[in-house]
Amino acid sequence: MLASPLSLTDLPVDFELPDDLIATEPVESAGGGREDARLMVARRADPADVDANDFERPLVHTTFARLGDFLDPGDLLVVNTSATLAAAVPAVGSDDGLLVHLSTELPGGLWLVELRRPAETGAGTQPFFDGAAGRTLSLPGGGAVDLLAPYPAGGPPARLWFAVLRLPAPVPAYLARHGRPIRYGYAGRPFPISAYQTVFAREPGSAEMPSAGRPFTTALVTDLVRRGVGISPVVLHTGVSSAEPGELPYPERYRVPPATAERVNATRAAGHRVIAVGTTVTRALETAADERGRAHPSQGWTELVITPERGTRVVDGLITGWHQPAGSHLLLVEAVAGRATVERSYAAAVEGRYRWHEFGDVHLILP
Repeated sequence: MLASPLSLTDLPVDFELPDDLIATEPVESAGGGREDARLMVARRADPADVDANDFERPLVHTTFARLGDFLDPGDLLVVNTSATLAAAVPAVGSDDGLLVHLSTELPGGLWLVELRRPAETGAGTQPFFDGAAGRTLSLPGGGAVDLLAPYPAGGPPARLWFAVLRLPAPVPAYLARHGRPIRYGYAGRPFPISAYQTVFAREPGSAEMPSAGRPFTTALVTDLVRRGVGISPVVLHTGVSSAEPGELPYPERYRVPPATAERVNATRAAGHRVIAVGTTVTRALETAADERGRAHPSQGWTELVITPERGTRVVDGLITGWHQPAGSHLLLVEAVAGRATVERSYAAAVEGRYRWHEFGDVHLILP
């Protein structure tokens, strides 16, 4: 069984996020295209190791459609080809109105599941902390989930559980029939599963969308390739994103193919940049990287937590969405960008009214 995570000891960047900056629907709902998402471009800088003039390089505010203008021939984008599952399933006959979110498939056929219930405000859901070891929840179509033990073991009352699924069909087929996309209260209305897929999605397995890839379109990918920018795949099946304050990322299943590891190493050896499309890609690549800064073919489950102290070994730049205040994802962003750049970018994003969450805007961090 996987080890239980510890609470955060590093303090991520904190800030006040106004509620009206949370994107409640995809940009295309208003008639635009995915590539119309706003893009802020920042360069890594830290007053401790650059001169004052360099640190004051301006942030660039543009749209994602212009991504190619900030990349060079020979740069490599690494993308996540995991596809999003309709991972929210109602518990049949539950007096609590429970929803079961299938978060992560674990070794030995176990699953990590999240329990949620309708929010007291009437909008969306909230964590459910009254599960019990040995409880079985009935699911639609004759399915069931057996709760084994809370995650993390020995922690406070848990919404996450080690569990066994008993389904009448393979998980993707079962969820396609009985599940729906995980949706939180800020989403104005339900959206089809297609709204939660990226252009790179090939292998079903993510509880929630690897959202950094969402603004890409086929036309934009074609333009990048025409410019000489490389694109290589990894897989990391994301778990639920609804972490409580102080929680670290959960174990997640990943794969870095041999061809991708080779291309990452060749790109860096040639003096070009490896840019991860999302925190999921960063976690996968850094799990596969050794202390000498070389990537290796690798697969399994990763519990790696990337912090500023640990830093990154093969990832030079990052394309990512805007993350919650004081969340663990911000420690990963800081590992790539440096504390000063993160603080500066996030202050500018709030002032400039960028949009947050999976349907929101984008942050490009370059060395």
